[in-house]
Amino acid sequence: MELEAAVWIVISLVVLYLVWETVSPILSPLILAVTLAYILYPLHERLSKRVGNRVSAFTITGILTILTFLFIIGYALWINDVKQSLAYYIDAFFKWLLEFNLPEAIYELVKRLAEDISRRFEEYVLGYTYSLPKLALQAIVMVFAFYGILVNTRSIREEIYSLLPRENRELAVKLLESAGKTLHNLLRGWLAVSVLKGAAIAVGFYIFSISSAGGAIAAGIFTVIFELLPVLGGWMIWLAGAAYLFTSGDTLGAAVFALYGAVLVSPMPDYLLRSRLGKRETGVNSLISLVGIFGGYIAFGFVGIIIGPVALSLLGTLLEEWKKTKELKAETSS
Repeated sequence: MELEAAVWIVISLVVLYLVWETVSPILSPLILAVTLAYILYPLHERLSKRVGNRVSAFTITGILTILTFLFIIGYALWINDVKQSLAYYIDAFFKWLLEFNLPEAIYELVKRLAEDISRRFEEYVLGYTYSLPKLALQAIVMVFAFYGILVNTRSIREEIYSLLPRENRELAVKLLESAGKTLHNLLRGWLAVSVLKGAAIAVGFYIFSISSAGGAIAAGIFTVIFELLPVLGGWMIWLAGAAYLFTSGDTLGAAVFALYGAVLVSPMPDYLLRSRLGKRETGVNSLISLVGIFGGYIAFGFVGIIIGPVALSLLGTLLEEWKKTKELKAETSS
């Protein structure tokens, strides 16, 4: 029996290794598909009541496919301009940040982040610039996975709950709820709104002639990133754009753009949507949220922005349950 068990363990490990080697090259589009499905599921649920589950999923997937196709075209046309603008913005931001009298440990961390973000971004861009077929293939994987997840969401949810262990089932349910709460706040709240704010900034930068199309897209990306971080926000981007117009002598343009940013980016949308967005800290305090976003990015790349906060949220839930167990044992023994 022991030999048989050992053989099955080896076979299982080999299968898991082969599965990982198969899935790892397309892990990013799969995570992106899950993320988009999670964000758009409420829309799919409402639409499916009118037209049916499959028609609703097919319609939303069709729109996503068109947007993905337009994204690939835009990527091919503007990627070099966006890359140069982002590199300039990143360098300018970190130079400004390092001018403050920061503690030595924080200074070194910020300096390392500045170098690492620039290096990783360069690797991502170069990897896809010279391999647009790879980007197209990952986009196809993402679209098909998105459709499959959207159509089978209820079955997937039931299957996950059926796999929970009978022992410690309550803890497993709490972990799922904690992950769900974090994902809800991060994805359906701040990330979705941040993307809309980024689009508004990009349009504003281009319309007000603050930068070229590539620079406007780069400013929009920066807005999304800043909106995800505690304390910082999109107001920094529209303020920088308004300052640029003002120093260029366009006082009226600066005032109009500042009003545009305040109404469409920050702070007005934050006040209007605060009750729906939930806490910006995504279930943990600001420092841990910051560590989760940056640490997840350094460890896993751009998808780590999602993985990091969720992982820390799960850790927090485990620690809370461990403390409750210890307190319960102490009460029982006394």
